[in-house]
Amino acid sequence: MGRATLTDKKGKDFGELGKETKTNTEDTHKVSNGNKNRNTTTTTSSESRSKKSRRRPRKMTKSAAVVVSPLQRLFDTGKDVFALSGTGIVPTPDKIDQLRAVLDKIQPSDVGLTPQMPCFSPPVTRQAPPITYLHIHECEKFSMGIFCLPPSGVLPLHNHPGMTVFSKLLFGTVHIKSYDWVADIPSNASTVAEPSKTAKHPEVRLAKVKVDSDLTAPCNTSILYPADGGNMHCFTAVTACAILDVLGPPYSDPEGRHCMYYFDYPFTKYSVDRVTVPEEEKGKYAWLEEREKPEDLTVVGALYNGPNKIVENRSQPSTSSCNATSLS
Repeated sequence: MGRATLTDKKGKDFGELGKETKTNTEDTHKVSNGNKNRNTTTTTSSESRSKKSRRRPRKMTKSAAVVVSPLQRLFDTGKDVFALSGTGIVPTPDKIDQLRAVLDKIQPSDVGLTPQMPCFSPPVTRQAPPITYLHIHECEKFSMGIFCLPPSGVLPLHNHPGMTVFSKLLFGTVHIKSYDWVADIPSNASTVAEPSKTAKHPEVRLAKVKVDSDLTAPCNTSILYPADGGNMHCFTAVTACAILDVLGPPYSDPEGRHCMYYFDYPFTKYSVDRVTVPEEEKGKYAWLEEREKPEDLTVVGALYNGPNKIVENRSQPSTSSCNATSLS
């Protein structure tokens, strides 16, 4: 063979260098891969611990996030208490106490109301000031809402046929006058005075005064029943006041629960055969006459838009079908 050229020699040297380099590279890779595996194991273990530490607070946060607002608790309790609601059906005493206890704890801040809000502003004229009703919930079983009365605002004498009503005065002072129909009279007497052709008086019915006094917040919840507790009442705001009502079943014309308004007259105004009351007791009785809705009564309806809105379909056993409806 001929003499090897420089190019051939360099090629040989480069080839040997490549072999050596390859060998060294392989050894380096082995060491590097070993370190990488150890580093990867360490990193994976560290990341795993880090992820676990990050996951732990989430579990704690999830359990701590279940907070039921006072208004939600009131709705849930009302749904349970009035599950078997119907005309003339009164919840059992333990259910009454259950709802009253929840309602007693409701504060104005729970519904976002203060006496400084526009709906509580004093009237600027001598006309009856409008009353605002904040509709929270209504279904066939019960309803929830807040009456907002400015000073001198009046909810005229009206009834609650076959209903049980819980009223909580949130703030202010209100004068309450309430009646129940008289039932304990002689069997041969009547509590209804028929229209008289001579005196020209309309048909009136005898009622007994249940309450005639001021009520100032904070105070306990008031409760009226179908035949007791002052089923017919009138509210007159002495100061700006807010009244949270929970009642069941709600008014319903098709089911005979129509809201009726009344005039009240002193017992001495009319006389009925065989109906007598001791002189000192006459101030505790009155004659009530049905009337049309007062023309000067203005109730402005609005949907409740305050804090702690209720969630009607929570993940809990349901005992009645309740759906919110707008105020009619």
